[in-house]
Amino acid sequence: MLRCCLHFPRSAHGEPFLRSFLYAPENHPSPRAHPRPGRAAGRILDGVPVRDWVLHVDLDQFIAAVELLRRPELRGRPVVVGGSGDPSAPRTVAATATYEARERGVHSGMPLRTALRRCPDAVFLPSDPPAYEAASARVMATLPEFPVLVEVWGWDEAFVGATTDDPERLAADIRRAVMDSTGLSCSVGIGDNKHQAKLASGLAKPGGVFRLTGETWAATMHHRPTDALWGIGRRTAAKLAAIGLRTVGDLAAADPEELAARFGRTNGPWYRYLALGRGEAEVSPAPWVARGHGRETTFTEDVADPDEMRGHVAELAARVAGDAAEAGRRVVRVTVKVRFVPFDTRTRQSTLPAATSDPAEVVATARALLDRFALDRAVRLLGVAVEYAPPDDTPPGEGA
Repeated sequence: MLRCCLHFPRSAHGEPFLRSFLYAPENHPSPRAHPRPGRAAGRILDGVPVRDWVLHVDLDQFIAAVELLRRPELRGRPVVVGGSGDPSAPRTVAATATYEARERGVHSGMPLRTALRRCPDAVFLPSDPPAYEAASARVMATLPEFPVLVEVWGWDEAFVGATTDDPERLAADIRRAVMDSTGLSCSVGIGDNKHQAKLASGLAKPGGVFRLTGETWAATMHHRPTDALWGIGRRTAAKLAAIGLRTVGDLAAADPEELAARFGRTNGPWYRYLALGRGEAEVSPAPWVARGHGRETTFTEDVADPDEMRGHVAELAARVAGDAAEAGRRVVRVTVKVRFVPFDTRTRQSTLPAATSDPAEVVATARALLDRFALDRAVRLLGVAVEYAPPDDTPPGEGA
């Protein structure tokens, strides 16, 4: 038997109220339909010791998998999805690739022309975001059928919080339910916190379950490079390696004060915190709210005229401001991104004096930011992004 419980607000004494469930999947396909009163005392439910777990549900090769559902005859073949699906089109990149294509060196973000050179027998398909959104919605609707908390992180991943005596059983049942309801495979990582669970799902791929906890952290992670950690990229890993910290174990044993002196009082100790396997353990079911939004354009031919650049930036800024207004959000910060030829990417940003919904102010700020660049080189990409004020940020004179 698998025992799980839902978490409710804490009492005045700080103790969580728990509603327990006795989950027998073979008899009760929907555990929410069979609640039994539970007790909050200790961590014993129905005589069985339980504890809190964080699970990370990560769909396997999600975008490609959705396409394979529509084109099952392509299973087993290298498939690349991106842009219009035309690998001869300039400056289009792969959104994803099947495992068969990845084995040939193709990966997301790679130019389609490069993907074609590496895998000339690949099948190239156009990207279809509405189809992926619909498939994601079906997956995310499946997870709350279990007695768990669900925190959606994107199209293809979500954190799950549960109190249970058998997290592997729960993970296997989630995998089965997602496959049965959507035809999509997922991997599930189990951990004490989100960081561990996220890494564990990667170790579980494809289509598996893996547990990574404080007890197994050193044996599983200490020999791996530092960029195996969630939150440390290749550039930071290179900087860490330059001072002799090449593995997760090296970083875990590093002096926090030396890290702070080298990388700053926030980032330095944070890197070590990650290397120790620590992270946030709370799973919040609150609906995801966007913190910002952006648009960018990659030109088929390089743009060298500064006035033409200004026109493109003004158009992008107006569209982004319109998106913000449509979402009912106010803008507090504007960022302009410029990619110079051949591939030199720079950004400039400006915080507005006050949150605004005025498109003219967003456009003017974006144009002023563009003029802070030395526009003496041709560009291949321009982008404008905005950061939103929190949803409860109400300007003076508005609201009740």
